[in-house]
Amino acid sequence: MTNERPSTERKALQINLDPRRYGSFAEIGAGQEVVRWFFRVGAAAGTIAKSMSAYDMAVSDAIYGECQRYVCRQRLEDMLTREHTLNIERLKEQRGDSTAFFAFADTVSARNYHGTNECHGWMGIRFQAHPRDEDSQIIIHVRMLDNNNAAQQEALGIVGVNLLYGAFFLNHEPDQLIESLLDNLSTQRIEIDMIEFSGIAFRHVDNRVMSLRLVQLGLSKAAMFSADGEVLQPAEVLYKKPILVERGSFRPVTHVNLDMIQAAQKSFRKEEEVDSNQVVTLAEITMRNLRANGEIDLQDFLARVDTLAACGMTVLISDYFEYYRLAAYLSQYTKKKIAITMGAGSLHELFEEKYYTQLDGGILESFGRMFKNDLKLYVYPLMDRDTGELTTVENLEIAPELRKLYDYLVDKGCIEQLHAYNPEHLSTFSREVLKMIEAGDDEWKKHVPPEVATVIQKRGFFGCKSYAPESRLAAMVAANSSSFGNIPAPVGFPV
Repeated sequence: MTNERPSTERKALQINLDPRRYGSFAEIGAGQEVVRWFFRVGAAAGTIAKSMSAYDMAVSDAIYGECQRYVCRQRLEDMLTREHTLNIERLKEQRGDSTAFFAFADTVSARNYHGTNECHGWMGIRFQAHPRDEDSQIIIHVRMLDNNNAAQQEALGIVGVNLLYGAFFLNHEPDQLIESLLDNLSTQRIEIDMIEFSGIAFRHVDNRVMSLRLVQLGLSKAAMFSADGEVLQPAEVLYKKPILVERGSFRPVTHVNLDMIQAAQKSFRKEEEVDSNQVVTLAEITMRNLRANGEIDLQDFLARVDTLAACGMTVLISDYFEYYRLAAYLSQYTKKKIAITMGAGSLHELFEEKYYTQLDGGILESFGRMFKNDLKLYVYPLMDRDTGELTTVENLEIAPELRKLYDYLVDKGCIEQLHAYNPEHLSTFSREVLKMIEAGDDEWKKHVPPEVATVIQKRGFFGCKSYAPESRLAAMVAANSSSFGNIPAPVGFPV
């Protein structure tokens, strides 16, 4: 693939002139912006079996079934299922041997007249890569950032054409497909905060790696996936929920990581206005942390998220190194309480002014942004192994000029010491555990949960040498795979 990106017109025309492609377009909420490109460039009769919009809710329900929300993943899935099924039922006998059928759909909330609504949408394509092939599918969630309806509709049409083109001509290169989604656009106009590949054409694709790719390319500032590897759309997970976050490197997950989050959960669930059954707990890894040793290492990334998955954790990959930016991101989705748990060492770093030189208001501006939405910091103690002394909120050393600010935040309850911790885990430091693993020192197993130790040994993560032959082969395959961008290619890597 050359560096020159084809225009939107060229992409639409190339699809129209491909005799294998034939399908339906169903678009709700922002006009038929995608299909319009195919009508505009000509030769659309060879591609479009049907084009429709169902704006009225009653009409939409009659076609696709009832749905509580009309701009949601479930509605998109219903649209894709119905339209693709109809195409195959009606047309496969006549042209199934020579035609790869598809259904494209989107359900979108573009900017309303008063500019008061959330501008976002779901978009997807279900398709046959080859005639008579099993189905494949790509689903994305987009946020439209233009400040007027017409510009949002234009951007939506372009990203839709890019998705169709990628599905048809780049399905064997999912990393290039992702990169192509913003051809003839920019991240100032469209954000793609979720992508999911499924089906026969993407059987070797790890959607967690694709989520990482979104953030790496700047198509999104954050990506999320569950413990079972399912890609999650942040707004749907976090909407109106209290949120608790632990930031870490998780190389590897240790008893301290779990003890910290469990201690914070006990305190957080006692907070006023926090429904303990609604709390969303996240393990967050920043892009800066993933790049700490240079370029992003795919195997290292998968080792971290697989060990977190073994603990049942939902993972957030973010490009928000500054805590105030993380807080602002989370507060987009909820007005409920947000809490971050951290070690006393991290709290000390938080009060170092060198991290805030890019802000006109320095550390005061940063803290103003961070705590404006009733954010709370839970602090886990740090033990000096030579003396046994604990560093806590009460005795943390703070620069004299910041002491009054610190005391104010503590007195106000913005910073709170955790007490429900297990003292047995205070002597564990993840960097030392990592060195033990690499050195083949079995003492490392005492510092991690049993389920984490099992995964590390079974898959040879973090340089562990005592793992099964099939895992050794997998590592060799991954090590010899081609690379995309700064990350080795994900296809073919068994996880």
